[in-house]
Amino acid sequence: MATSDAHVPIRGTQLLVEHMSSVFRRPSLVAIEIAWRWLFGIPFLFFCFEQGRQILSVFSLESSGFNSIDTQNPWVAATQIGGVIAYYEPHIRLLSRWLLPVAAVAWIVVSGLGRSLLLSRLQSAPGSRLPLRPMPVLFSQAAWLALFGVTVWCWFRSMQWVSAGHITIAGEPNLIGFFIWAIFLTLGFFTAWALVSWTVSIAPLLSLLENRPAISALGQSLRLGLPLASKLAEINLVLGIAKLTLMVLAMVFSAAPLPFSDELGPAAMHFASACSFVFFLVADDFCQVVRLKAFLEFWKLYRGPGKI
Repeated sequence: MATSDAHVPIRGTQLLVEHMSSVFRRPSLVAIEIAWRWLFGIPFLFFCFEQGRQILSVFSLESSGFNSIDTQNPWVAATQIGGVIAYYEPHIRLLSRWLLPVAAVAWIVVSGLGRSLLLSRLQSAPGSRLPLRPMPVLFSQAAWLALFGVTVWCWFRSMQWVSAGHITIAGEPNLIGFFIWAIFLTLGFFTAWALVSWTVSIAPLLSLLENRPAISALGQSLRLGLPLASKLAEINLVLGIAKLTLMVLAMVFSAAPLPFSDELGPAAMHFASACSFVFFLVADDFCQVVRLKAFLEFWKLYRGPGKI
């Protein structure tokens, strides 16, 4: 169990600007994060695009009824879109049975190696850099993916429950109740994810800094003590909110040229959307590095040499 310094009057986000500045001065850290994410993401998206094109070449949009969707009547359109989804669902399920496990293994390997390199370079002094040990990071990334999958599955099931209770074929749908529950549950799952996901994010640092096996580091992340755990959860929650803000900014930037769409043309609109998407990805990767930097500094404060 960690013994924390109770006389340190510091909040989790008090030094966040300093951590951001530190990461901003070392662009190589963000470059590593971007490299491993895009090394996986670009081939994965390209492969999904090719698989989708193959499905559409056999089962065209016309045969699914997509082209006949009534855009003037939202209720009729919702039913028609549901029919399109049901039409393609068996083919997507068949593809997902082997694609998702393969993609999960590929993501664990690529992210584990990339994060291992990033963590080894997180400390600025060459003599104090962390050892390059990919295996504990691979295990932590697998635990993160499993926890993320469970969270998304629970959120999806909750949305199904809300839909079944408020949108029925027999009567008029209760849209107000549906959106209240949907917003409440979505924010609830987002908050829950921010409050628990830091445990799998700090685990590789514990393994490298304290020379622990991967399973021991993951177990220790649940027993860090309230003072340190509260700081890590606060950092995780604030940076999660920052991610939502970045999403809103990206949508605003992509929609900014809409009043001039007739003059600019579709190519310029697509370019603006692509730039906004890249902006969000790079800014999100920056926040990921800042999170790890903050975790490292709080470990030094609460569990550094001579404090555990």
